[in-house]
Amino acid sequence: MKKNIFTILFVVVVLSLSAQTRTEFTLTLKDGNIVTGTTKVSTINLQTDYGKLVLPIKNVSSIKLGIHPDNSKKTEITNLAKQLLNTNEEMRYKAYSSLVALSMNAIPVIEDVVAEGTYEPSDFSDYTLSGALNELRAIHNVQSNYNSKDVVNIDYEYNMGGIYEFKDVELKTEYGTLNIPREKIDKIDVSFYDESNPDGMKMFKLFAATHITSNQSAGWLKTGIMVKNGQLIQITANGEITLASLSNNKYKPDGASKSAYTDDFTINNNTSLTYGNVVFKIGENGVQTKAGASYNGRANASGMLYISIYETVYNASNSGFYTVKLKVD
Repeated sequence: MKKNIFTILFVVVVLSLSAQTRTEFTLTLKDGNIVTGTTKVSTINLQTDYGKLVLPIKNVSSIKLGIHPDNSKKTEITNLAKQLLNTNEEMRYKAYSSLVALSMNAIPVIEDVVAEGTYEPSDFSDYTLSGALNELRAIHNVQSNYNSKDVVNIDYEYNMGGIYEFKDVELKTEYGTLNIPREKIDKIDVSFYDESNPDGMKMFKLFAATHITSNQSAGWLKTGIMVKNGQLIQITANGEITLASLSNNKYKPDGASKSAYTDDFTINNNTSLTYGNVVFKIGENGVQTKAGASYNGRANASGMLYISIYETVYNASNSGFYTVKLKVD
């Protein structure tokens, strides 16, 4: 009986902890479409040249998927390439059709065979190995500058290359549960939300190497927190960053002193933004507003909360991060 009670308590605790965290994947597909939803993935198993790494999902910022060569297809591809040299047109056509029907992982293998130059026909230009390669790239929406390894970005600061094996990604979206095959995915952006703080505040990290307002690609961190007009927004922040864009000077969440620069950016309510400030906006096109180290104010719009670090020039060599806590009442 005691054992059963212990088991029940253990399950309750595990379920409680899992309910306090949420992982969201934003998938950029090879055809350009974007799909967002929650996932049950808790770790990323990355096989590197130096061994296997098990990365907690909360530390993973993004995964750029590469194309792993399927070297088991080398013999088959070589034989099909030989058939492209045959004088019989029907046989050349069948070999060509078999090549373009191969999976995406055959692309780097075919590239190797093309590079060898042994099977490029000189007498026949209808069905060529290079032509099959280009068609296979088009079928799978593969650009010529792809990586042969998956690149995992950790804490927006470090990149690690390796092999992340999975068949598909299961996402729970507002339209239902979707299972998206790996070969359709170009990149996975990860957002991890920890809702277990006893004060009800949610914690995030703003990395100076990424989360800069002038960074057009990923400058604003989407918090996943929805706010309604009139709700109270509470923000606290601490930490220190170094901005390479500003002579490697160090900054706190309240930013530089006003005397340090003369081109501070003035916004609503006579609030002045200074370099290094923690800022927020409501909605993708919202007005950037100073939060600094501490902020309490009413929302003047409805939408998703975004946070960032104010600076008019983006430099990827910036370093350090701010720890930001948010709460909406």
